[in-house]
Amino acid sequence: MTVSNKTYVFIDGFNLYYGCLKKSKYKWLNIGKLCALLLPQNEINKIYYFTAIVKSRPNDPQAHIRQLTFIRALETIPDFQIVRGRFLSHDVFMPLAKSKTKKTKYVNVIKTEEKGSDVNLATFLMFHASRNDFDTAVIISNDSDLVKPIDFVTKFYSKKVGIINPHKRLSVELSKSATFYKPIREGVLKACQFPAIMKDAKGNFYKPKDW
Repeated sequence: MTVSNKTYVFIDGFNLYYGCLKKSKYKWLNIGKLCALLLPQNEINKIYYFTAIVKSRPNDPQAHIRQLTFIRALETIPDFQIVRGRFLSHDVFMPLAKSKTKKTKYVNVIKTEEKGSDVNLATFLMFHASRNDFDTAVIISNDSDLVKPIDFVTKFYSKKVGIINPHKRLSVELSKSATFYKPIREGVLKACQFPAIMKDAKGNFYKPKDW
C-alpha cells in the first residue's frame, strides 16, 4: 500500500526573487518544475504563490510588464494559484548612512514595501492544515516571521512543514521549527526554466528580453 504524502507548497514570491533570482540568469523560473525536482517523493497537490504587483520606476519602466509576463507563465502550471498582496511606494526623508560632516544629512528617497504576503501565506497554511488538506506543507521562504505559524501547524495539527530556502543561509529560527529544509542550488534553477516562447489561452507570449 502506498503511503500518502499529499503536499501543499506555499511560496513567498518576493523572498524567492531577492533570495536567488534577482542577480541570476534564471528569473524565467518554472516553479512547478522546481517543486517537482526538489520534492521527488511528494505528491504535490497545490502550489500557492504569494506576491504583489510592483510599480515601475523611471529608471526601470518595464518592471511591472516583466512581472505580469512572468505571472502569465506561472498561470500555465497545473494546480497553481497566485494570491496577491499590496505593493506600496512613497517618498520619505531618510538619513544618509555616511556623511562628511558631523551634522546628519537627510535625503528624499522612494521607499517601496510589499504588504500582505507573509500574513496571507501564514493564513493559507493554517487554514489548509485545519482542513487536513495536506500531510506535508513546504514553504519557499527564509522569513523568520513564519516561525509561529509553522510551530502551530506542526504541534497542533501534527503536520510536517519543510523549508526550501532561496537564500545562502537559512534562518536559525526556521531551522529549529521546520521538519526538514533544502537549499535551492544554481543547477536546479538552470534546469527549471520555462521555454522562451510560451502559449496560453490568449495566444503566444515571450520571455522578457532583459531576462
